[in-house]
Amino acid sequence: MKKNKEKRNLFSIEILGIALGLLWIAPFYLMIVNAFKTKREIFEGVLGIPDSLALENFVQAFIDLEFLKSLFNSVLITGLSIAVIILFSSMAGYALARNKSKLSGIIFFTFVAAMLIPFQSVMIPLVSIFGQANMLNAGGLVFMYLGFGCSLSIFLYHGAMTGVSKTMDEAAIIDGANRFQLFWYIIFPLLKPISVTVGILNTIWIWNDYLLPSLVLSEANATIPLKMFYFFGQYTKQWHLALAGLTIAIIPVIIGYFFAQKQIIKGVSEGLSSRLKANMIKE
Repeated sequence: MKKNKEKRNLFSIEILGIALGLLWIAPFYLMIVNAFKTKREIFEGVLGIPDSLALENFVQAFIDLEFLKSLFNSVLITGLSIAVIILFSSMAGYALARNKSKLSGIIFFTFVAAMLIPFQSVMIPLVSIFGQANMLNAGGLVFMYLGFGCSLSIFLYHGAMTGVSKTMDEAAIIDGANRFQLFWYIIFPLLKPISVTVGILNTIWIWNDYLLPSLVLSEANATIPLKMFYFFGQYTKQWHLALAGLTIAIIPVIIGYFFAQKQIIKGVSEGLSSRLKANMIKE
């Protein structure tokens, strides 16, 4: 009787999982299938398979999106932002974790509290200040991403540092290493799992961010999400071109995940395990 009940529960979970999977896949199916249709075929039925593959949709969308330029802008801004976030957040997390003073505690909790401040509340003064400083460009955008991304990143690095013994610092200093060598050659390599986690978390929101680039960048220097906004505004009633453009826009994300999935999964799992070890040491 108990085994039958377990089987029924397992079957119910499987059915629920399949239903959720289909629900998740449905938007991608509609996007991809209709991207290969003509405008007339879409209005005749959005669920059906196209009679022929309208590849000209992708050619036109690729040209109008200026895809290579938009892709370059997104990769450049995201890459630079992740680099400076990891650089400064790792050093700040290390310094705050090793210095057990009241000032360090106040600074750390200030960073943590900053995570609770919504961007919309500082949007207007931020853009005004950067405009006066003539920094409404890609460089200014990277600087903004550093400010908004470092709070969570410092919090994660600070937690990871609790699992790194201070005896390593003492041994390195006795061997003649200075603080720079100590951090970059000994401590930072040990923080690789959490660095991967920080990189993933920040890449997701920076790559997909629309609001900040829309306030800072011009259309000529637009990232992919911003360019998609302009593109959809241009082809509001031409869904075959709009969906083809959207399909093209998600291709870099899929390719990036395909090549980096092992590193992503490994980094997240090691980051979580190091956090659990740190909590066990505290206890």
